[in-house]
Amino acid sequence: MDQLLDRLYAQESLDSEEIILLLENLGPASRRWLRTLAHRKRTERYGTKVYLRGLIEFSNICKQNCLYCGIRSANKSASRYRLQLEEIMDCCREGYDLGYRTFVLQSGEDDWYTADKLARLTADIKRSWPDTAVTLSIGERDDETYTRLFEAGAERFLLRHETASRRLYEALHPTMTFENRLDRLRALKTIGYQVGAGFMVGLPGQTSQDLAEDLLYLKELNPDMIGIGPFLPHQATPLKDEPAGTLEATLDMIALARLFVPDALIPATTAMGTAHPYGRELALQAGANVVMPNLSPLSVRPKYTLYDNKICTGDESAQCRFCLEQRIETAGFRVDMGRGDSLNWLSRPQIKMNSERSGCS
Repeated sequence: MDQLLDRLYAQESLDSEEIILLLENLGPASRRWLRTLAHRKRTERYGTKVYLRGLIEFSNICKQNCLYCGIRSANKSASRYRLQLEEIMDCCREGYDLGYRTFVLQSGEDDWYTADKLARLTADIKRSWPDTAVTLSIGERDDETYTRLFEAGAERFLLRHETASRRLYEALHPTMTFENRLDRLRALKTIGYQVGAGFMVGLPGQTSQDLAEDLLYLKELNPDMIGIGPFLPHQATPLKDEPAGTLEATLDMIALARLFVPDALIPATTAMGTAHPYGRELALQAGANVVMPNLSPLSVRPKYTLYDNKICTGDESAQCRFCLEQRIETAGFRVDMGRGDSLNWLSRPQIKMNSERSGCS
C-alpha cells in the first residue's frame, strides 16, 4: 500500500481499481502514512495556515426532502426559523469585529429568499465590508439567480454533490435528480465562482466503488473547496437507526481528497467535531485547512440540526472563535483570519488581476 500511496502523492491521481484496492486494504501503518503524505501535501501548498470562516445559518426551512437531513421538508417536528436580512447583517457586523474576512451564508432551500433579496443582501455586505469574501450555500437555483448573486459580489458557492454514485444519490434524494446536481456545479464554475463540492462518508449502502467515484469526480471537477464529513443520523429521518460513518474512514477520505486535489481548501467540519472530541484537529492533521466557527444568533443555533448531537450550539461567537483558535494552535497550526482564497482561484489570470486591482488579499 505504501508504494501506491507514494505514487498517488507524486502523480496526484489513481484509477478506480487502485482506489478501491487502497480503501479495502488500509491498515494502521498505511493509514498513518496516508495522513502523513496528505499533511505534507497541504503544507507544500498552504503551509500551516488554517483559515477561519464565519458561518451564518440563516434559515432551516427547506423544500427538499433528503432522507438523511434533519431539516428535510417532511420533518414536522423541526422548529423552523428564518433570519431577516437585517439580522444577517448584524451577524456579519459582529463577525467583522471579531476579525472574520469570509462570511459563509448557509440555509436550507428556502425560496422566501428570492434572487432580489439575496442580491441586495450580498451587495450590502460587500458595500459595508469590501475586504470580505461572501460564500453562499443555499442549494440549487437557476442560472439567472446564480449570475445575479455573482454580479452582486458573491465570490464562492458551496454545493456538495453528496455522492457521485447515481444509484446512491437517487435513493437518498427523492425530490432531486443526479443530473441536475452535477449540472448546477458546472454552471457555478462556468459563471466564475470559487466552487465547493463534497460528500458524506458512511452513507447506508455506500461502497468502496462509490467512494472511488467521489474522488474521481472531484479530480475531474477540480473544485476550490471540498467538504467531507461522516454520515451522522438524525432522529427525525428515515435513516435514524442506521450506523454513523466512522471517524477513521472519513479521515481517510479527507487525506485522499487532499492528495487528489491538492490546491483545494478543505474544512475540518463541525460534523467531525461531533463524531469525536478532537475530530476537527485530526482532520487538520489529515490535510484539512479551514474551520468555520458559528456566527448565527444563539437563539437559532439548536434549530439548525442536520444530524443529532451537533456541537457548539451554545457558545457565544467570540467564545467559539477564541476556543477554536487555541485548539488549532495546540494542534500545531496557525490561524489566518484573511480571505483565504483557493490556489486554484488565485492562479486564474483575469480573476487574480481583478482581485489585485480591487485591493483584495
